Parts: sequence; structure tokens; C-alpha cells
Amino acid sequence: MRRPAPLPASPEEPHPDEGVESAPSVRRRRALLGFGGGGADAAAASADVRMPDPAAPDADDTHDDGTDVASGDASSITAVIDEGDRDAVSASIRSGEVWRAARARRKALRAEIRRFTQRSRRRRFIVWGSVGAVVALVLGSVIAAYSPMFAVEKITVAGAKTIDPAVVQQSLSDQIGAPLALVDADEVKSALGGFPIIESYALEVRPPRELLVRIVERTPIGAIRDADGYAVVDAAGVVLSSSAQLPEGRPELEITGGIDSAAFRSAGLVMRSLPADLRATVTTVRATSGDDVTLRLADGKTVVWGSEKDSVLKAAVLVRLIAASPESKAFDVSSPTVPVVR
Repeated sequence: MRRPAPLPASPEEPHPDEGVESAPSVRRRRALLGFGGGGADAAAASADVRMPDPAAPDADDTHDDGTDVASGDASSITAVIDEGDRDAVSASIRSGEVWRAARARRKALRAEIRRFTQRSRRRRFIVWGSVGAVVALVLGSVIAAYSPMFAVEKITVAGAKTIDPAVVQQSLSDQIGAPLALVDADEVKSALGGFPIIESYALEVRPPRELLVRIVERTPIGAIRDADGYAVVDAAGVVLSSSAQLPEGRPELEITGGIDSAAFRSAGLVMRSLPADLRATVTTVRATSGDDVTLRLADGKTVVWGSEKDSVLKAAVLVRLIAASPESKAFDVSSPTVPVVR
């Protein structure tokens, strides 16, 4: 006979099976979701989950409380699927949080790297900035130097005493209009070579448009007789000028052997060592050898000089002797430590 139906439960009392999930149900859910992979849990799940037998009597299709077995299994499967969706959403949320945390960590790491390398980056910026400034300055200077803005417009001659500066400027007129950096040194040398009085020269550039020529003139030591008359020469034997008569204000050089002899070389060094005011009073220079140089002054005084050795000391001693004995007519300074006055 059929068993009587159980009494309905009150609304306040939950069903004995609600809220409490039995171990077989948990294993059934894990088996349906594919968890467990193998082992004891998989065996238990396969043992608990049984497919309904169509040949079984109707009494087995219901629980003791009248609940349909198939209906209960469908509800359990729906709950399992809903819980699986929630797990997937939770896993997605957790992966997003992990990605954001990794991104924040990378940002913080880059910020720390920038903070610790700030000094080296500043140093590199200063170095490269300085190099760039120097390169820009050099390039700007080169471009400006070779541009028409810095072309020669004025030539100034300094150091000229016996030569007319205007004549020197005229000889260098070809350099007018040339950039200061492109002044032809060979052409300048060729032009100034036409002036024997110029011993040496130096070129100075004065931006933006001036070229300065500093010259050093040769010092004439006297006039020596030659086939055409007299030639004014310096200590190196360079002929500065020629004339038929002895030039006024130039001492006559009576040198044995001419300008290529040791006597001339010694006489030239002696004349260059004299002070300018004393050299202007010399009227005659005689020398038969390098150790026998004699000077005659305008007031009739005679100076025995000897060789060119210690010429500076001899000149200083002679000046003192003349000042101390203005009436004397002969001075011997060949030995400056023991001079002789007559």
C-alpha cells in the first residue's frame, strides 16, 4: 500500500535539506563541472551520480518527502552553473586587478629610475649642451669670417720710421675686399719684399674690417763705398739705398774685406749695440779684422773698441767715461773692466 504523505512544514522552519549540502551533492557538482580530475574524489563522484533506470518502479522517482528526483537534480545543476559563472566573473575581476597592480608597479619603478638617474641625465644634458654651444660658436665664427661682412676695408701700417706708411698701404691695396680669413700671406710677403728697409713684419686682423701691418725697419749702420758710389747698409749687409755721395748723417764704413768679411760682421754688431744718441755721433767706423774695431766721433774723439764681445758693457762704460772726462780725446774700452782714457 502507498505510504501516507508527510505533513507540510511551517513557513518558519526551513526544509531539512535546504542550506545544507550533503557530501554526495558536492561530489556530484564537482563531477558535473569536471573538477577532481581523478583519484578518490573522481571515483566518489562517479559512484554517487547515477543515471535513472527507465525500468525502475515509480516509487523510486520520488523521495520520501514527495520531491521529484529529476526536478531536484535539474535545480542542483542550475545552481552549480550559476556558481560557476560567479567564479568566472570573480576570476576575471582578480586578473584585472593583477594587471592594474602590475601596471602601477611598472610606473612606480620607472619613476624611481628617473629619480635615481636625474643627476646623470642633468650632467649629460650639460655636457651635450656645452658641446653644442661650442660647435655652434665655431661654425658661426667660421661662417662669419669667410663672409663679406668681414672683408678688408682698411689697412693700417705701424712701426714705420723712415718709410712712408702710405706707400706700404698702396702696395697692399690688392687685399682690399678680401675676407679677413683669406688674406693672402704670400702676396703680402711679395709686396713688402720690395722695401729693403723692412726687416720683418706681422699681420694682425682687427674685426670687422681692419688689417694691421706691424713692420720692423732695419737699422742702417753706415755707408760703404762701392763701384757706383756709396751704399747704405745694415748690420746684415743688406743695401738699403745707394747714392753717388756719402749720405748726410751716415757714418762711413772703412772695412777691410767688404761686407762679406768678419770685420764687417764685427763692426755691424758694435754699431747695433750703441745707444741711439751715441750712434748718431759716429762719423767713421774702421775695422781691419773682427778684433780691431775703432770708432771716430763727431767731436774728434777716438774710441778703441776691439771685438764685438761684451759690446753692451763696453757701450755703458764708454758713456760714463765721456760724461766723466768730456775733454778727453781717446778712450779704450777693449777691456771694459780696465778702460783707458787719454
